[in-house]
Amino acid sequence: MLIKQLSVPKSAVQTIPETATLQESIDLLERTGYRCVPVLDESGKIFRGNIYKMHIYRHKANGGDMNLPVTHLLKNATKYIHLNSSFFKVFFMIKDLPYITVLDENNYFYGILTHSSLIDLLQQSWSIDQGSYVLTVASPGQKGDLAAITKIINRHCTIMSCITLDVQRENMVRRTIITLEPNISERTLDDISNQLERKGFKIIGIEDLHND
Repeated sequence: MLIKQLSVPKSAVQTIPETATLQESIDLLERTGYRCVPVLDESGKIFRGNIYKMHIYRHKANGGDMNLPVTHLLKNATKYIHLNSSFFKVFFMIKDLPYITVLDENNYFYGILTHSSLIDLLQQSWSIDQGSYVLTVASPGQKGDLAAITKIINRHCTIMSCITLDVQRENMVRRTIITLEPNISERTLDDISNQLERKGFKIIGIEDLHND
């Protein structure tokens, strides 16, 4: 359901039919200002791929026929997810794309999921608008480190969000980014920092969400 809530539905997405020519496609891209749009079959249900402005202009600059069908320059035909796909797959698939196409349970074009939607979700997950401070805590990556860090912090306040980085790197320090609840005093922040340091964890960054 999360993917469905974040997606731009088909009714709000500019698409191009596979019967359009390259000239018709570039005219639409110029008119709308998009750098690429999805291409659908004649029924408007099946995703065929994406057409990019840059590829059409490169084709034209090389003397290519602009009356060829848009399918001549289709890209990303296999780059799509489903409404029930795992959220981890979304991050993997969208990495090099302006958006990822979303298909429904019938493999019909449902809409698109944009980079900006994912950024908004990450902002919400980090509780940037609600938290007080964000701590970046370095640890050796040993078993039980995260539990020890959160136990210390929970003695003083509630953790709004927690994200661990560098988890796939071998023999490197792990960074844990923790957002603290609102209205934390500087004294409480100092107590948390000092106790973490005494337990062998290093505070490598403190961001004040109210003043930055």
